[in-house]
Amino acid sequence: MSNSLMLRGTNLRYVLTRYLQLNGPTTVADLVVALDDWGFTVAGRPSKAISDALRWERVRDRVRRRSRGRYVATVGIPRGTEHRIHQRVSALRAEARQLSLGGGHQP
Repeated sequence: MSNSLMLRGTNLRYVLTRYLQLNGPTTVADLVVALDDWGFTVAGRPSKAISDALRWERVRDRVRRRSRGRYVATVGIPRGTEHRIHQRVSALRAEARQLSLGGGHQP
């Protein structure tokens, strides 16, 4: 997608965590496709950026690694953190949607 919103840092981590919360265990390859579907992109090699972001979330026990390249969101994320993640991801998705519509794409 040419009019994608570039994610990095906290925004990337929050989008990935939220996606895992909504969809359950997912592979890194599926996360690359999901980011594109949601209107996002990452700099560099997507699989590397995603696995690095998920490693950060693993340290904070928001995400667990099930097997090589397969991750799942943990249960029991504090409510405040979960709310903050949900709010930020909703705002980012709205921004990506506006960017996409500005590029001539239909909803």
